[in-house]
Amino acid sequence: MSESPDEDFDPRASSLSGKVAEGVMEELLAMRSSIDNIDATLVYLLAERFKATQRVGHLKAEHHLPPADPGREVAQIARLRRLAEDAHLDPAFAEKFLNFIISEVIRHHQAISQTRNGGTDAAEA
Repeated sequence: MSESPDEDFDPRASSLSGKVAEGVMEELLAMRSSIDNIDATLVYLLAERFKATQRVGHLKAEHHLPPADPGREVAQIARLRRLAEDAHLDPAFAEKFLNFIISEVIRHHQAISQTRNGGTDAAEA
């Protein structure tokens, strides 16, 4: 049986232990538990997103399409900024986050194209 990714994680680890009232620490740990669950969900959602973008990368490479699609990226960023505003999340942060993801996706698409086509796609030049 494989080791759980959280096996070595101590959700009670804190440099505040023994420095704050026990009730405050318990409340803090309860809040952090919720954050830990959200973080785990984010990791799995990102993994699913990258599985989908890998399929896009293979399709693009197969048809000699460029790894980046600037028109799509602009539309996605505008959409994400609107969603962030609706969710009361800083739109600038959301844009930075999406730009980071997009740059990783493009890097993956370039690698897929390089592997599949030997880097001969004119769209990459």
